[in-house]
Amino acid sequence: MIQLSKPVITEEMKRAVLEVLESGRFVKGPKVEEFERDFADYCGVKYATAVSSGTAAIYLALRALGIGEGDEVILPSHTFIATAEPIPMVGAKPVFVDVGEDYNIDVRDVERKISERTKAVICVHLYGQMCDMDALAELKEKYDFYLIEDAAQAHGAEFNGKKAGSFGDLACFSFFPSKNITVAGEGGMVVTNDDELDARLKALRDHGRDYRRKEKYSSTMLGFNFRMPEILAAVGIEQLKHLDEWNEKRRKIARIYDEMLREEVKKPEEFDCRKHVYHLYVIRTKNRDGLAEFLRANGIETGIHYPIPVHKQAVFSGYGSRLPKTERICSEILSIPMHPLLSEEEAMYVCEKINEFVAR
Repeated sequence: MIQLSKPVITEEMKRAVLEVLESGRFVKGPKVEEFERDFADYCGVKYATAVSSGTAAIYLALRALGIGEGDEVILPSHTFIATAEPIPMVGAKPVFVDVGEDYNIDVRDVERKISERTKAVICVHLYGQMCDMDALAELKEKYDFYLIEDAAQAHGAEFNGKKAGSFGDLACFSFFPSKNITVAGEGGMVVTNDDELDARLKALRDHGRDYRRKEKYSSTMLGFNFRMPEILAAVGIEQLKHLDEWNEKRRKIARIYDEMLREEVKKPEEFDCRKHVYHLYVIRTKNRDGLAEFLRANGIETGIHYPIPVHKQAVFSGYGSRLPKTERICSEILSIPMHPLLSEEEAMYVCEKINEFVAR
């Protein structure tokens, strides 16, 4: 079976894990701090806070910004539910908007739905391509809201030569095993250029303790245990060293798909000023389910990201509105194999089978 995604684990990563095990220091140690420094440098920002998951990253970002009762947070419905879940958990109201041809947030729909209660906008860099950050920056200046980047699928993606994570007040990343880099488990990161936000994030993830005061049993706010273990950080350090190389391999596979797939299949487009890192390669076809079954029968794994828009999920039924483009897209999209270990021969085989199906 040609896998949809597959993480890369090297000998260096295995040795890094063993070093942590032998050290006996499993939490709140030097590896997490090193990973934070390296990741902040990579994104081109001052600070990074390692946390237990991408979902925790979004939740802590909202808490650090003081978002709560009476506030509204605008976000696209075409995303994984983890983008939206933390919003009602802090007492705020999610306001769902449609997406554009890049599958990312429709800035025009954002402006239509801004109200006096709008406190933040979460832009999701879906599938590995960044949103239109110039348009969002103009809107942010006009309406004065917080901008949070959900960059869970966009490690290393760029807009006008600047990396994902370097545009918003805060940006959130995930290191789930299917992502462009992983920590061989659950993990996340929040990055920022704001000193005070960084201090709040680090306190919130560790029982409200202000790390600057060095007082182990003194908490300045209500917090949580959302820390990242040392073993996972050690893997993340090694993974980060290969991120650009792996992204280029993804882009090479994407070029094969772009060139070989028939015109009857709608392929993803890399928009101007953006560098797509293809966390997923998502095609669209009217007979999505039939194609998925045909590919499975021919040894090719596929996925749907995502079959149910968030505003159609039962837990968000009270927040819904009609989002025609999102709803249409979700009935047509299909993710095909994309990862750095995918060979050119396997990618060409995937194309051959897709072309065979659509030509029938």
